[in-house]
Amino acid sequence: MIRPLLLLLALAAVASAQLQPEVIPEIETAIRLAISEGRLPGGVVWVEHGTEHYEKAIGERAVEPEREAMTSDTIFDAASLTKVIATTTCVMKLVEQGKVEVDAAVARYLPEFVGENKERVTVRHLLTHTSGNKPGIATGGLASYEDGIARACQNPLGDAPGTLIRYSDINFILLGEIVHRVSGKTLDEYAAAEVFRPLGMKDTGFRPAVELRPRIAPTTRSTGRGVVHDPTAGKMGGVAGHAGLFTTAGDLARFARMLLADGELDGVRVLKSETVKLMTSVQTPDTIPGRRGLGWDIDTGYSGPRGKWFPLGSYGHTGWTGTSLWIDPFSQSFVIFLSNRNHPTEAGNVLPLRQLLGTLAAECVRGFNFARVPGALPPRPGTSTPPARASSTANVLTGLDVLVRDSFAPLRGLRVALITNHTGIDRQRRRNIDLLAKAEGVTLVALFSPEHGLAGKADAKVGDTRDEATGLPVYSLYGEGRAPKAEHLAGLDALVFDIQDIGCRFYTYNSTLGESLAAAAKAKLKYFVLDRPNPIGGVLVDGPVRDGAASFTAWHDVPVRHGLTLGELAQMYNTERALGADLTVIPCEGWTRDLWGDQTGLPWVNPSPNMRGLYAATLYPGVGLIEFCHVSVGRGTDRPFEQVGAPYIDDRAFAAALNAESLAGVRFIPTRFTPSSYLFAGMDCGGVQIIVTDRDSLNPVEVGLALARALQRQHATQWKGERLAKLLVHPATEAGVRELSEIGAMKATWLPARESYAERRRKVLIYR
Repeated sequence: MIRPLLLLLALAAVASAQLQPEVIPEIETAIRLAISEGRLPGGVVWVEHGTEHYEKAIGERAVEPEREAMTSDTIFDAASLTKVIATTTCVMKLVEQGKVEVDAAVARYLPEFVGENKERVTVRHLLTHTSGNKPGIATGGLASYEDGIARACQNPLGDAPGTLIRYSDINFILLGEIVHRVSGKTLDEYAAAEVFRPLGMKDTGFRPAVELRPRIAPTTRSTGRGVVHDPTAGKMGGVAGHAGLFTTAGDLARFARMLLADGELDGVRVLKSETVKLMTSVQTPDTIPGRRGLGWDIDTGYSGPRGKWFPLGSYGHTGWTGTSLWIDPFSQSFVIFLSNRNHPTEAGNVLPLRQLLGTLAAECVRGFNFARVPGALPPRPGTSTPPARASSTANVLTGLDVLVRDSFAPLRGLRVALITNHTGIDRQRRRNIDLLAKAEGVTLVALFSPEHGLAGKADAKVGDTRDEATGLPVYSLYGEGRAPKAEHLAGLDALVFDIQDIGCRFYTYNSTLGESLAAAAKAKLKYFVLDRPNPIGGVLVDGPVRDGAASFTAWHDVPVRHGLTLGELAQMYNTERALGADLTVIPCEGWTRDLWGDQTGLPWVNPSPNMRGLYAATLYPGVGLIEFCHVSVGRGTDRPFEQVGAPYIDDRAFAAALNAESLAGVRFIPTRFTPSSYLFAGMDCGGVQIIVTDRDSLNPVEVGLALARALQRQHATQWKGERLAKLLVHPATEAGVRELSEIGAMKATWLPARESYAERRRKVLIYR
């Protein structure tokens, strides 16, 4: 997914439509610095507020075969801006005319888009990237526009519709064809007649004329000047719903003004006011991160390079070639930045520059109020107001923090045992053991510890011991038994569970939760969960639901990445296993499902010896799947779960195979390492270092399957792939790896159980 520009302009009230001239040199300096670093050859920036605007062409339009200066009227390959400028606008024109319904099934307009759950996909799902479609279609052998549409319709869904946002070109390829079939005109013809010509966008269109080529910014060496860079759009003849549009900064400014004026420009109405509000307000449920409108990304309030806040309710889009448009309706402002960062190669990168330009553009607006509290403005019609935050780091309280604040009221008068380890600390890093031991009216009798022991350092079975500070007995739940013994529960009133989990099915703290909850129910004890945030977020669900016998690494029928907190899991266990436990979850406060561990303000503690940071935790649901196979997952190095290798692996061939999968949010770098312990200790291993480029679009289980496929293809007899079953627990996927099936085909086998899980999960959700 191409992530939104984390930018822009916020004014509670527009006092004057003026730009601050002292900021403009900083904008130019930022662009020139990026050019000097080789991030792009040049670009055009346009900042507009009210009736005043600043535009500047900086650098060069081309650096080979001859150098050409950048000009303000340079025509750029807009890439994915096509999705909103052309396709979304055309679809919404047809909606206004009553020819398309947003909530109608796609199959109504494209009858061949059926099978494998596709009948449930609506036009809204396509517009909001919640259809479940995969990122793109295979381009090998793609010969025509018609072939591209056929492939888009035949491509199996990767996930159930409406369950997550996955940025997908397929969505807009389909929408472009809907415009074609409903209007009787091709997308380029309809867009020109209904949008571009009425708005006076004289240099905007698909397949630009030969006479315009001297003004067109070239992209890569292999792409002809004036030919769309996107390979799928190129093979579809240059006109597709996801890419193919060419435009200028001046034309985009006219389009942005039309949106800010609620659909009208210079006396010409292109869209109805209510249509603009619908397109540019949140159209996705609160349980899905990203908050998208119809086509547009909706900004929800983030910190930028200078630590400033960007406004709730602004919207925009970006393009692969280095293009972007972001609009803030509240301050009547917008910023455009167009570049050909992939000229002459794909080596350019304008992501940091985009973010900085957004902040500078905001500062350029006179009277800009960076102190505006997110959520202070009333929501626009059709929007849902996201939770207010005072900074980029939320002030989250764990269940333990809440318990301390409330003077341990729920536990007063009870004799309790605490199930915990070294992660059981409050915001001040005070141990829960010490806090409970001193709590008035609470009698702490004993402690129970999970895998890795009370100190979180053991990497083998753990025996019973004592806590040095309090002298309390510590009974191991990772020794000869995995559940509290009846004699250890005698005389207790309650068990209290407080351990930091990482959101993965085979990470055994959630199994300890289940075993101890069942033991408490059997002994008729109260059971309290002091809930903690899921550090890898509580939104994305990834991987198959367990399809096999229960084990300590697969305790319940949940996906690999379950998207729940332990408090929510406890509720699921208690209900679905009919445990009948007297369960109380003391929830976190201030946590929302879209927050990652580094956005909570809570201290990080490595939850186990080899889980050494949020980066490793993010990758663990995928990389961890193969650790029982004959391959190192980085244990015994300083990067566990961030690198994978073995003595028999050719690192460059392995990395090439993995990068060929084109997985979202991740890249693989050839590397060599020598573990000091664990598997292959002292042996030189070839392999890959795994780089997360976008954690919000990353599907870690896909990474695990890609690793397994590459190992099966290159080292079928050495990696012992049959051991994958221990943690994956999904025979259909295991067979898919053996047969080298495409990842999408393997994921298709997950859908029925995942749909059921989505409903089961909904019933236990505590947090937005």
